[in-house]
Amino acid sequence: MSADTQKRVAGEAAAALIESGMTVGMGTGSTAALFVEALAARNLKIRGVATSEATASLARRLGIEVLDLDAVDGIDLCVDGADQIGPGLCLIKGGGAALLREKLVWEASKRCVAIADHSKVEGPFGRYPLPIEVVAFGHRSTARRIAGALRGCGISAAPGLREKNGAPVVTDGGNLIYDAACGEIPDPVALGVTLKRLTGVVEHGLFLGLAERALVATPDGVDTLWP
Repeated sequence: MSADTQKRVAGEAAAALIESGMTVGMGTGSTAALFVEALAARNLKIRGVATSEATASLARRLGIEVLDLDAVDGIDLCVDGADQIGPGLCLIKGGGAALLREKLVWEASKRCVAIADHSKVEGPFGRYPLPIEVVAFGHRSTARRIAGALRGCGISAAPGLREKNGAPVVTDGGNLIYDAACGEIPDPVALGVTLKRLTGVVEHGLFLGLAERALVATPDGVDTLWP
């Protein structure tokens, strides 16, 4: 199977976990979009909470009711893609610049399932650049302190401002994204704690202890990974 086919298969496998009456967290990115399409095709009576405006727009076009996070008492199951899946289901997310909203929805969910193609489990954890969302005011000063925090965790990486068409990428929350090409993250928990302590950092793309399982599509089918 091609990578795109693998993503579709993973999305369909996750959609099979959803039952009528559920409130569903809907992730962001190409794999999550395929999940939303597969979910809509099942024609279940559900409510969705989207992790980005792009996902909300897609879900509404496909006939899924979309509610704000504050309009629901909780989320039964969140399904979202991952940029990289590491040992113990440590995840790197935020390639779609929605990491703050994604983490808010994940942490409001009773269960979370990551979906991906098999390329996302390859290599050392940290080979995918780590997104870090920061407030726009004084963001270059914040980036310098992020670099120092990375060095303190044994990582030599210079965070780079994410841009598109020559302009900074602005998140749905009005913030900016810096990407740190860590290469390898020896202690994700320590790094996550260190980054959260920095004033100006809104959120980081390390999703730790949140995924119940991961559905990983391979050329031979879908493998289920557990923490």
